[in-house]
Amino acid sequence: MFIRAYLRASTEDQDASRARDQLSAFAKEHGRSIASYFTENASGAKAERPELRRLLDEAQPGDVLLVEAIDRLSRLPADDWKRLRREIEAKGLRVVAVDLPTSHQGMKDTSGDEFTARMLDAINSMMLDMMAAIARKDYEDRRRRQAQGIAKAKAQGTYKGRPKDTAKRQKIAELLAEGKTVRKVADYIGCSTSTVQDVRQKGV
Repeated sequence: MFIRAYLRASTEDQDASRARDQLSAFAKEHGRSIASYFTENASGAKAERPELRRLLDEAQPGDVLLVEAIDRLSRLPADDWKRLRREIEAKGLRVVAVDLPTSHQGMKDTSGDEFTARMLDAINSMMLDMMAAIARKDYEDRRRRQAQGIAKAKAQGTYKGRPKDTAKRQKIAELLAEGKTVRKVADYIGCSTSTVQDVRQKGV
């Protein structure tokens, strides 16, 4: 059994690796270590995510797909979630989420105990569907409130769009000026490579 951790942040300015220590500690509590990390900045409402795709391609039957919360894995519409779940099941993966206690049994090796394995899979499948539905509703509610807020601000003439993090961009520019690579700067700052590229092309 290999533990494959998936870490995701929605926007380029967020630190997708934020939960890495939490996942590592969680695995250690269960007597496991994480074999590989898959980290990306991408919306959970998008079905195609490069790092999630790489994880699924590399995973083997019996491996664990570990996430901080189900919404890190999916904020997908129902049909897209069903397709993703079928693919996860076809690969023989178990999804374990730190925020979903019923999934924690998936960290145990149940080889040779088919009954327990099937019971765990059945219970977890139901809970995953429920949590994925909640994550999608939360996503839709937030989007609706955001759109309402923007519309109101525009009507009042106060909408200015998302402000740039000038201090972060200044630090990125300084590191680039020192000759550091885009990847090293992104790792050091805790941002996406596309943010670093944007600073390199457009400046602070």
